[in-house]
Amino acid sequence: MTQNSSESQTADAAKVLDRAPSIIDAAAETFTDRLLELNPSLATELGFSGHETEYPDYSPAGHEAWIAVVRDTLALLGALEPTDAIDAVTLDAMRERLGLEVEEHESGWKLGELNNIDSPAQHIRAVFDLMPTDTAEQWDHIAGRAANVPAAVASYIESLRAAAALGKVAAARQVRAVVGQARKYGQEGAGFFAQLAANAALDGGAPLAGDAAATLLDSCAAAAAAYRQLADFLEDELLPQAPEQDAVGRERYALSSRRFLGAAVDLEETYAWGLQELDRIIAEQEAVAQQIKPGATIAEAKEALNADPARQLNGTDELRAWMQGLSDRAVADLAGTHFDIAEPMRKLECMIAPTQDGGIYYTAPSDDFSRPGRMWWSVPAGEDSFTTWSETTTVYHEGVPGHHLQCATAVYQRELLNRWRRLICWVSGHGEGWALYAERLMDELGYLSDPGDRMGMLDAQRMRAARVVFDIGVHLELEVPERWGSGTWTPEKGYAFLRENLDISDGQLDFEYHRYLGWPGQAPSYKVGQRLWEQTRAELAARAESEGREFDLKEFHTRALNLGSVGLDTLRRALLA
Repeated sequence: MTQNSSESQTADAAKVLDRAPSIIDAAAETFTDRLLELNPSLATELGFSGHETEYPDYSPAGHEAWIAVVRDTLALLGALEPTDAIDAVTLDAMRERLGLEVEEHESGWKLGELNNIDSPAQHIRAVFDLMPTDTAEQWDHIAGRAANVPAAVASYIESLRAAAALGKVAAARQVRAVVGQARKYGQEGAGFFAQLAANAALDGGAPLAGDAAATLLDSCAAAAAAYRQLADFLEDELLPQAPEQDAVGRERYALSSRRFLGAAVDLEETYAWGLQELDRIIAEQEAVAQQIKPGATIAEAKEALNADPARQLNGTDELRAWMQGLSDRAVADLAGTHFDIAEPMRKLECMIAPTQDGGIYYTAPSDDFSRPGRMWWSVPAGEDSFTTWSETTTVYHEGVPGHHLQCATAVYQRELLNRWRRLICWVSGHGEGWALYAERLMDELGYLSDPGDRMGMLDAQRMRAARVVFDIGVHLELEVPERWGSGTWTPEKGYAFLRENLDISDGQLDFEYHRYLGWPGQAPSYKVGQRLWEQTRAELAARAESEGREFDLKEFHTRALNLGSVGLDTLRRALLA
């Protein structure tokens, strides 16, 4: 007689709890230790103490030191065999991720990384958002790290120069965007670092005073000056060498796409699918528009939603409070019913970001959950009104059951995953694909039954489908389909296409447009990842039906989330095993 599903799961859980760390786990832990030594900012992001004031070495020598660790680890992994299913996933994931690191290093583009969202130009500043500010000692750490900003910026400039000597220079559009960001960060009086020093206060609201305040002021002044120097270097030295062409071409795009997916996809087939998906979503929106206002177009239905006072939020305080309330309700409703959400995972803080870049993002909890997961909204300057119908799905995407549930589950799984699996490995197609899957799931579970909220979800899905078309089309210079124009894609045609399909503010649209052009392959990873999540679930459901048993959706979610973030090929192999 075969075990039933419940008995089998109980037996599997007991095995996991009895499992001793393997040789492969030890290799992953050693690799993680070396990574945190070489990347102290990441240690801060993860909540590990001991590296509070340091930065990575962004210079060519720093890159070489890092890739040596990667190569050594790959050589070690090549001699190891998995002892169980957990080992098999670790080995599969590490070989794929680290092997790709080597390929990217050899391409030369790692030295020249520069864009408006995810490059050292932003990372050097962003780490301050995650540093605690309650005590004098913690402000000492902030002052110490600010004092090290000039050296970090100088090492980054060294790599940009080395990359330029190899002909690896980001497009001029990205250079100009980062010049603007760097000048904002470094602005005297009103810039990020000036405000950081001016607003320094201890827990309870008492301003930082005395020598501590003076040291912080000096350190922040040095950091601001370093960013002004970065802006000068970019404008005076790098910009004249930067190509005006934004399209990166097939070879570079294919490598970048693998970075964000953990899988190689047929780019033309994916482009064609993106067009079909966009048409399907628009048709869904047209149907929902009739529910909102019979006879209305999509635009007219949105106008009616925007005019509804019950769907309005005024100011960032109202926005933050609404986000927090909706997030808290989702956690309370879904815990124990559709998902396993342990108590430490149930706290999620909704925050207004200290920047005005236009993005919405999530940061994971620290390893010990002393710093909770956080949802951040970076509101562009001048924007102070928001609509709930358009953003309800965003809260689910960034929070629960989206990124927070996904990331906090991995952090929580100490008994199951080594630190590399829990804290280090992050693949956009897996993570963002899950978050998009989570949006559709909330519709499936009835949380988007309101036609306005459902229109917002479809708007978000439409944006992600349009990004597949834009990103692949523009970077590979493919043919524009008749519905959207003629000839081959250019950034200018792409901007008009985005304007038609992304219902966001001008500030957000400009940010997104620059992001897609400077971060090739990342934007499509959301929708392509969702596609694989849905395909894998459908295959497992069909398998269950063929075997005469009921498909357990909660068990599927638990098993999938317990894997942590891995490449999409690794995910598929693990779930279908």
